[in-house]
Amino acid sequence: MLEWRRRREPSSLMLYASPLIAVLLTMLIGMIVFSAMGYDGFHAVRDIFLTPFLEPQRWPDLGVKAAPLVMIALGLAIGFRANVWNIGAEGQYIMGAIAGTGVALATYDMTGWWILPAMALAGILGGMAWAAIPAFLRVKLGVSEILTSLMLTYVAVQGLYYLVRGPWKDPDGFNFPQTRMFTPDQTLPVLAEGSLIHLGIPLALVIAVIAWLVMEKTTAGYAVKVVGLAPAAARHGGFSSDRVTWATLLAGGGLAGLAGLFEAAGPFGQLTPQFPTGYGFTAIIVAFLGRLNPLGIVFGGIVLAATYVGGEIAQTTVKLPQAATGMFQALLLFMLLATDVLVRYRIGWKARAA
Repeated sequence: MLEWRRRREPSSLMLYASPLIAVLLTMLIGMIVFSAMGYDGFHAVRDIFLTPFLEPQRWPDLGVKAAPLVMIALGLAIGFRANVWNIGAEGQYIMGAIAGTGVALATYDMTGWWILPAMALAGILGGMAWAAIPAFLRVKLGVSEILTSLMLTYVAVQGLYYLVRGPWKDPDGFNFPQTRMFTPDQTLPVLAEGSLIHLGIPLALVIAVIAWLVMEKTTAGYAVKVVGLAPAAARHGGFSSDRVTWATLLAGGGLAGLAGLFEAAGPFGQLTPQFPTGYGFTAIIVAFLGRLNPLGIVFGGIVLAATYVGGEIAQTTVKLPQAATGMFQALLLFMLLATDVLVRYRIGWKARAA
């Protein structure tokens, strides 16, 4: 009889190699599945996972897609380290964009270098405010932050729809449900003339380095890890799980809100009903693909960004449906979880009782 047996100590090599194995398994299974569906599976996988890296003209697209994923995943990973499961980063991402856009509309007739930083601050505070709701409910009432943060995402989406179709609708927008386009002082600076590379891309890398320093070199980072690994030891050491819950949820919400503002002030240049892109959910995969390590998350963000960029390419070259991108992302998460189980457990034979 087969049974799962926990390994005494997981292999360090396999622990860090399993994300790469998960990516390779995703490519292999995706190739088989799409071939069985009548598509050119080999070319589909090539276009989704390899073409974005092999064609230099696609690299700016990778950076634009990876930046918000990395920023959101960094905030989520901090919480996951403490066993605080913020699943509603998509809502915090939207609320950050809404808060920043509110500042943009209020300063529409103004000019000055200070406007964009004010929008960024509003984005951070908007995301933090939305994350504070599940933090309060968990700390004060013991309500699972998984459910509350997830449900608040749908509230944020409906709030966005109301604003862009109602009070914030562009009066000169031919009745389209969208806000005014942001002015140059409200838009992220472009770093390379004629390209999509904006200031948010290097800032995402800077934030990743700062997150690594905080988690690995500070008492606050140590407290987060201790609360997650050994709550009883954390209490004896004087670390408050309630304070860690507040701090990690607010950090996750703030980074998601900042990512939302960067998207609104970058690629979108306004708010529209199409603004919710699912980055908050995809960032969960990014966090685990990066092993909850800030520097590994940069790698994970680039890989998941490739599925977005490559998925658009495959829609044209192989005629894959738009849903193919989501399928590959879900398959990658499943493969990652499967390889993690095999890293920590092995299958053995259980002797039958006499």
